[in-house]
Amino acid sequence: MDPCTFVRITVGNLVVRASPSVSDAAPRNWFCKIKLKSFPRQVVAVPVLFRTESESQSRLFSGDVSTVAASFTLSKAQIEWSLMKPERSVLSVKVYSSVPSCGLVPSLGEKLIGRFKVSLDLKTAETRTCLAHHGWVELGSNNKSNKKKNPELHVSVRVESDRRFMFEFDREPECSPKIFQLYGNKKQAVFTCKFGIRNSPKVTRLSSLSSGKKHTWRGRKGWSITIHDLSGTSVAMATIATPFVPSPGSNRVLKSSPGAWLIFRPDGYIMKPWGRLEAWREPGFSDVLGYRFNLFQDDVATEISSSSSIRTKLGGSFVIDGTNAAADSNTAASLTLSDGSFDLSSGLSTGSSKARSGCGSDFGFLLAQAQENLGFVMSTRVEGVEKQSRPKVEVGEKYVKCVEDAAAHVALAAAVDLSMDACRLFSHKLRKELR
Repeated sequence: MDPCTFVRITVGNLVVRASPSVSDAAPRNWFCKIKLKSFPRQVVAVPVLFRTESESQSRLFSGDVSTVAASFTLSKAQIEWSLMKPERSVLSVKVYSSVPSCGLVPSLGEKLIGRFKVSLDLKTAETRTCLAHHGWVELGSNNKSNKKKNPELHVSVRVESDRRFMFEFDREPECSPKIFQLYGNKKQAVFTCKFGIRNSPKVTRLSSLSSGKKHTWRGRKGWSITIHDLSGTSVAMATIATPFVPSPGSNRVLKSSPGAWLIFRPDGYIMKPWGRLEAWREPGFSDVLGYRFNLFQDDVATEISSSSSIRTKLGGSFVIDGTNAAADSNTAASLTLSDGSFDLSSGLSTGSSKARSGCGSDFGFLLAQAQENLGFVMSTRVEGVEKQSRPKVEVGEKYVKCVEDAAAHVALAAAVDLSMDACRLFSHKLRKELR
């Protein structure tokens, strides 16, 4: 089956150029509000250049302006909805400066400097990349008699196809479900999922140093998920490598000693580690799961996602996305990008990455030293621990070159979902399927 149609809108290369007389706010207090119909507004700081400065000074002052500021992703249904009315395909960028406080007087808020709008060709972008805008635009409308020149905004807007494979578990991972590939209203079984569990030894620890009371816990370990293709061949696996146990003096898994999963995928005739997922309960919160993902490259684990979190009661999303700079830190993890600049007008970075060989995406160019536009890699949505969770998984088309690629991401999604239960307070009883 073919991947599903998605379109990504990427906004970047933002910088404002203004005269010192116009720049009545500190440069660090300028920002943009980026809006597309039916999507939440994204707010991002924007560097400012002064026209009186030399070119070298301007570059030094502005820093690296060739960066992604915001992105929006539209599914096929959202694209069709946007095409019904022209105004739904208009991207708006408004530039503001913060009005600073004066003495005991609090800040007066924000001042609108100007706005920029551009219509997007979403239909064409389904098949090829479209550069909607790249360059400078004038902001504001000063009177001609006024000697002050209007500020200018440099912005790049690119619209491109971002096709994805979509998968869905038909039951919770611990119930050994089937996994379907989705395409529009159609779905087809592509994998089976086998959950396994070994008996966990009991652990006795002090519940608190002050009370001196001892409690006996059963460590959460021995869980595994094996992904099989329709022929019954194992194509990926996730297994607990570091047990989920309560930290001394508490009844929760803490960041200082997180539990961890190893994700395996075939390499020839053996299973080799592909990734490592760590999870814990954030301190000071009752229902927040923290996590971190590391990728194995030449048997060395390299962190490619920053720590982020999901609420265990409400659920949330685990996301690996190299360009979504505005992702909510409560629901998504962003890849750690390199120092190389990224030109939205060409879609190529100024750095280089060595070519990879062999079957599969291999994630070779997702390491921290890579200089390439990573784009969307994968995401999975999980429900809260009290709800029935049937994870939905999206994987970028360019990261699936063979069955094992897709299966590895599906196994990672299952590990994320099971971590919600593994990190439950040890005063709570797990469901019978997990005991």
